Amino acid sequence: MVVKERRSDLRQGRVVGAVIAVAMLLWLLAQWLGPHLGLPGRYALLIDFLALVAFLWAIISGIIMWRAR
Repeated sequence: MVVKERRSDLRQGRVVGAVIAVAMLLWLLAQWLGPHLGLPGRYALLIDFLALVAFLWAIISGIIMWRAR
């Protein structure tokens, strides 16, 4: 039972790390590509908000995992 919970914690930690990494890479790519494609500023703002939501989810998930220990 304890091993199963530990595996679940490790999996959740990997998911949180992956979300942070992917969100950051996509945000950087969008910030670089936006001006090259001539996208309006409102799309940059939308991408910023989506990245913030991903980071907020990761922070909340990390705090929940930390408190569960």
